[in-house]
Amino acid sequence: MIAAQLLPPSATPDASRLVLARTVRAFADGLVSVLLPAYLTVIGYTAVQIGGIVTATLLGSAGLTLGIGLLAHRWSTRALLLAACALMFATGVGFASVAALLPLVLLSVIGTLNPTAGDVSVFMPLEQSLLASEADPVDRATLYARSNVAAAAAAAVGALASAFPQPLARATGLEIADAMRLAFLVYAAAALGAAALYRGLRTGGAAAASVPRAPLVRSRGIVLRLSALFTLDSFGGGFVVQSLLALWLFQRFSFSLADAAGFFFVATLLGGVSQLLSPVLARRIGLVPTMVYTHIPANLFLVIAAFMPTAPLAVAFLLLRMTLSSMDVPARQAFVMSVVPPEERAAAASITNVPRSLGGGLAPLVSGWMLAASSFGWPLVVGGVLKVVYDLLLLRNYRHHEASLAGRQDVS
Repeated sequence: MIAAQLLPPSATPDASRLVLARTVRAFADGLVSVLLPAYLTVIGYTAVQIGGIVTATLLGSAGLTLGIGLLAHRWSTRALLLAACALMFATGVGFASVAALLPLVLLSVIGTLNPTAGDVSVFMPLEQSLLASEADPVDRATLYARSNVAAAAAAAVGALASAFPQPLARATGLEIADAMRLAFLVYAAAALGAAALYRGLRTGGAAAASVPRAPLVRSRGIVLRLSALFTLDSFGGGFVVQSLLALWLFQRFSFSLADAAGFFFVATLLGGVSQLLSPVLARRIGLVPTMVYTHIPANLFLVIAAFMPTAPLAVAFLLLRMTLSSMDVPARQAFVMSVVPPEERAAAASITNVPRSLGGGLAPLVSGWMLAASSFGWPLVVGGVLKVVYDLLLLRNYRHHEASLAGRQDVS
């Protein structure tokens, strides 16, 4: 189990199980998100087709996440997490077994494959809603931050491991595509590990005794307004999801798979560790200012990276971007959980993140088309500008509405 001292003092044993399960999944996500574009290129798919498959994964994830979020108040959360693990297992086995375009698209739509650096999967609203009750309100942002850091570290190791199929193929005589398929079996095995952890949860084992007539009642207005804003942010982010950013590095600077693995290892670690500063900033300046004042510089660095003429300069600005770009995540999670009542948290987590998946799911196809037309980083420019617009709108609308961590009486 994760050492108790790594989590806030008020965190429960279930919090440790949830965080550890997430780290297991994050390793698998980090592995396949970097490997996916290289694997699809090896088996003959174009940038546009790869963008289409990435779009299918995000749109499918959005649909599943919405369905789970709307049903979570009626079903055992633990049972839903175990069902999601079964789907994750089937996704890994499926990607390891088939190579034709139509089956891959279908697997992408109904499966759990995550092509991004963050967690946009069906697991997210379930885990996020449970974690909200597994620590005192004053520790909530810290718990989210440390959970995100643990996941980021695991994802970074997974990204680094994506380089291993090439030496494995050389050492064993396997075809490179066959060596890459083994990574998807590792993904399936991670689902079994996560399932073993979820089975031991003490909370989330039964649905509420009194089922609400609707998943959102008291918090519907603010949840829908936030969802609209998060859609814009995610649409911008969809232009530079990790799989497509890797594809840009392959095309623009002739990165090898080992180069990309090393870059995403460092980038993911920076993005994760920086989140530890988020609760500290939030206590001083508030949740929404923390989200915005760290996010705008990150997005400007993303735009600048597109114009860099050499790989070292582009990588430098992308790493600067990653150092700041995830600091808004624990603040956003704590903000959403603080403005809704406990019984509506799973639905709120789902509904505020589904538009993020939908927005992010629409962009990769356009991004793939841009990369097919030019090696210039147009996806980085478009994505960065859209995300800055989101930041300014969020600050204007919610700067004085937020629930501060300092001394606020929470609804829980």
